[in-house]
Amino acid sequence: MHREQAIQQERPISHWTGWGQWLALLTMTIDHLSRHVLPADHALEWTQVTLGRIAFPLFAAMVAWHGLFNTRDPMRYARRILIIGLAAQLPFMLMPRASDTLLLNVCFTLSLGLMWGAWLRSLLARYREGQLASSTLLLAVAGSTLVMFLAGQWVEYGLYGLMLIPLMMLALHQLHSAAGDTTSRALALLSALPVLFAAGQLNVSDAAKGFTLATCVVVLLLAAGAARRVPPVTWVMPRRLWLSWYPGHFALIALWLWSTGGL
Repeated sequence: MHREQAIQQERPISHWTGWGQWLALLTMTIDHLSRHVLPADHALEWTQVTLGRIAFPLFAAMVAWHGLFNTRDPMRYARRILIIGLAAQLPFMLMPRASDTLLLNVCFTLSLGLMWGAWLRSLLARYREGQLASSTLLLAVAGSTLVMFLAGQWVEYGLYGLMLIPLMMLALHQLHSAAGDTTSRALALLSALPVLFAAGQLNVSDAAKGFTLATCVVVLLLAAGAARRVPPVTWVMPRRLWLSWYPGHFALIALWLWSTGGL
């Protein structure tokens, strides 16, 4: 019985991610249709700074959650995300945008962010076991942050998008494992502040910031215990749909733009 309780404490209930998959794909698709398919003077432009700002923090939260709680090999999980990004890159590059600078799609942001977070967690574990000096740990954090700053010039959402996943992993762990004492709860709450700061830098308008921050707050509350109250999703998303939707919907949008003379 004690072993089962320990496992439950280590791995929280993840029913919410089933609902999160549908919401993430829906809000992302609405955002991309509004930006690339509908006429410039359409009446749904407001979705770009509201519903459309839910998708990325939700994807990042699910990646951080699964990388932290539900996979034995976060690096392998990150490589699978990278494969989706590679498949989506060509149609993604066909989307109209203000700059001609090469930009890697959001799957690269999610994959690199997860790799960074998993690597930092492994270093922290070695430090706690006395296998790594504090100076080496600090140097590794500083050096990897510089590397991610440079990588942020090439990926969607930039450095703060890359930071969001390792910061989420830290906060989700602290909030889920916090004990009942005041110190533990205070540390858990403090760990949420960097997440909210990074999320607040992802957008410019107040409306967009509000939706992004609200999404992050909901996920943090789920880690703090609210996940136990979420029932299983009614219709489980087919795995093939989940893996193919991101590159597939960009390919369909590119085909539509080509057929209508938009490319």
